[in-house]
Amino acid sequence: MDQRTMVTIALIVVVIAVVAFLGWLYSRQKRSRMLRQRFGPEYDRVVHSEGDLRRAEGLLEFRAKRREKLPIRPLDRTQRTVFNDRWLAVQSRFVDDPGGAVADADLLIGEVMQVRGYPMTNFEQQAADISVDHPRVVENYRAAHNIAVQSGNGQGNTEDLRKAMVHYRSLFDELTENSSVPRKEKMA
Repeated sequence: MDQRTMVTIALIVVVIAVVAFLGWLYSRQKRSRMLRQRFGPEYDRVVHSEGDLRRAEGLLEFRAKRREKLPIRPLDRTQRTVFNDRWLAVQSRFVDDPGGAVADADLLIGEVMQVRGYPMTNFEQQAADISVDHPRVVENYRAAHNIAVQSGNGQGNTEDLRKAMVHYRSLFDELTENSSVPRKEKMA
């Protein structure tokens, strides 16, 4: 081989390496963009808590794959009516017993999730599962649950309890008013 051929081969190898690197980089950016779009504020929370972008994105993809395997189903009309009536009763109880109402709201959210098909293992897993279908309100769920736990320990004030009810209400609305199972988005 003459020197010209070797230079040409070297240039081709470099060009192929650059194109492969750019393709990989584009793929990573597309993955990040899709996850950010799908998970919204939950994406930022997980990236911050994990401290590593790759690990956080892997965790979010794992959540999405786990969720695809769950038999999540919509509530039928009767179930929605029953749960809405129960919510109104919990909400009306707030004036006389704010702590009890928040505790009842926490339990009611759990029941709605269970009927919809979400596993009821532990709170963190429940929040992770909910984050796939309801990423915009999962932070409300976390905040409300923390307030409910504090209230159960004798901490918190009426304003905190009011905020918990507002947070629970936003998740309750998401869980009961969706007439269909959220679409399953594929990760690229």
